[in-house]
Amino acid sequence: MIASHAMTPRRALMLAAAAELAGPLLLGTAVATAIGRGVVRAEAIALGLLIAALAAACLWGVAAARLGVPTSATHALIGGLVGAGLVVGGPGAIAWGGVGVIVAGLVLAPTIGLAGSYLLMRAVLVAGQYLTPAVNGHLRQLQVATSVLVAFGHGANDAQKGMGVIAAGLALGGSGELVVPTWVVGACAATIALGVLLGGQRTLRTLGMRIYTIRPVHGFAAQTTTAATMLAASALGAPSSTVQVGVSAIFGAGAAERLTKVRWALAEGIVAAWLITLPAAGALGAVLGAALGVLSSR
Repeated sequence: MIASHAMTPRRALMLAAAAELAGPLLLGTAVATAIGRGVVRAEAIALGLLIAALAAACLWGVAAARLGVPTSATHALIGGLVGAGLVVGGPGAIAWGGVGVIVAGLVLAPTIGLAGSYLLMRAVLVAGQYLTPAVNGHLRQLQVATSVLVAFGHGANDAQKGMGVIAAGLALGGSGELVVPTWVVGACAATIALGVLLGGQRTLRTLGMRIYTIRPVHGFAAQTTTAATMLAASALGAPSSTVQVGVSAIFGAGAAERLTKVRWALAEGIVAAWLITLPAAGALGAVLGAALGVLSSR
């Protein structure tokens, strides 16, 4: 939205933050349940394990933001949970079936983003042969609307991952059942909105300018596909990476116009970052989990 000049950066961030806040409040907690019970078995969850997993995901996310790499917070959290879980509770602590389903969804979602954006962009280009350049003004307006939907879907899916971890921790001191209190929903919604409002400038430049020069038509195709994918994933309770879906959709829209338009060398670096995120965060989670175990035994 910023790169195609559909809206100024400040207004874009404020609008996105408002949509991020609304998403978690309106679309339930199905993803939170998948995170809270689908990675580490309920009987193996410990407070130190959750702290180590969250710390690992945060450290990896901060490092990626500093480098301007659009990494996946979802991959980092899953990796941190698995790594810490293996150290704290051993292989039996991990719900491998649930992890397999989540990882399969994480792979499928960006594939849908790439293919869906490619097909939509091709359809728009065909229709564009019969339209005048004035359509760009309408596309900018549509891009604002689809940006809101992307932010709404991102908030609905990504904020729930934090809810799932917090709810798992609360269950340790309660009945053992995974329940997401209203205050947790509100806190996670407000936090993700604040994070978006602050804006990751380096990541914004990578997505908006370094892949190729984005015009309103590209933004419309990529954002429509991303929004549809993330809203569907949230409704189904499937933890998905908005970053991966969005980046894949941007590449798909560019490739639909011309394969040489896209800087594929940059794509290789982004995909490499995605591939190493889960094991790297897992290693961090294991190290932190072991360190917390040593400290708690003293």
